[in-house]
Amino acid sequence: MPTDSPAFEESIATSIGPARIDIAYQRLGALDAPPLLMIMGAAAQMIHWPDDFCLLLVERGLQIIRFDNRDAGHSTHMTAAPPPNLPAALAGDLSSASYTLSDMAADSVGLLDALQIETAHVLGASMGGQIAQTMAIEHPHRLRSLISLMSTTGNKSVGQVSPTIMRKVFGGPRAVTRDEIIQHRANAMRLVGSTAWPSDEAELLARAALAYDRDHDETAIARQAVATVASGDRTARLCQVRVPTLVLHGLADPMVDVTGGRATAEAIPGAELILMEGMGHNLAPGLRPILADHIASFIHRIEAR
Repeated sequence: MPTDSPAFEESIATSIGPARIDIAYQRLGALDAPPLLMIMGAAAQMIHWPDDFCLLLVERGLQIIRFDNRDAGHSTHMTAAPPPNLPAALAGDLSSASYTLSDMAADSVGLLDALQIETAHVLGASMGGQIAQTMAIEHPHRLRSLISLMSTTGNKSVGQVSPTIMRKVFGGPRAVTRDEIIQHRANAMRLVGSTAWPSDEAELLARAALAYDRDHDETAIARQAVATVASGDRTARLCQVRVPTLVLHGLADPMVDVTGGRATAEAIPGAELILMEGMGHNLAPGLRPILADHIASFIHRIEAR
């Protein structure tokens, strides 16, 4: 659970990328250790990379940089953008898209510039995986490796959310009050969680509360969703990626079906694919050491080449 530990002191990088926006980030680990840029998904903030997971990666010899994407947490929110229309975007009308995953990939590169990091290993989860893939396509010289976690290619025939989860998470009465929203978000994480590794109920509620208090901006979440839809299918471009790639996905993921992970690995030449029984769309406590081992082992193998 995120804490007030001085190890996780937050900083702001200003005037990042072509958009000249501010990015909130935290950097942890030895500065001479291999850098790992960690990109979170839609409706999520850097605190959704659990502190203990970050510390596990540091203990395994990595330097980690986690950050809030644009329109999330303490980074710049695109409040002057036109209102997003997700139903229209899903129907093919992309006119309400104020930015795309390419812009978010440029933000990530801009943060590396601000930190004077020439190249980094890049780990992305869910939408963050799609941003990381876009970085590998459009900025390959900045990546030492790509790690795509519980993500997909943008092809609408793969990686889709379970209809049951769609109804349970996105249907029903709209949460309005702080308590209702916290309970709704915690419940959503239970629903998409790993069947083989239980969630920590107290942690779910505490993280949902912290996320709400750091940033509650439903319009920003919709802008990120529209950006994802507007970015389209990356499959053909992923076939041109030559960055060493690891794809991690759960066989019990109801939010991004495992076909998304398989399609990602099939598209990128030489990509390694690890599919995990009982893993859903979360970073459950018992799962974190296993994922940290896979990620650190892969990175150290790349570093040794």
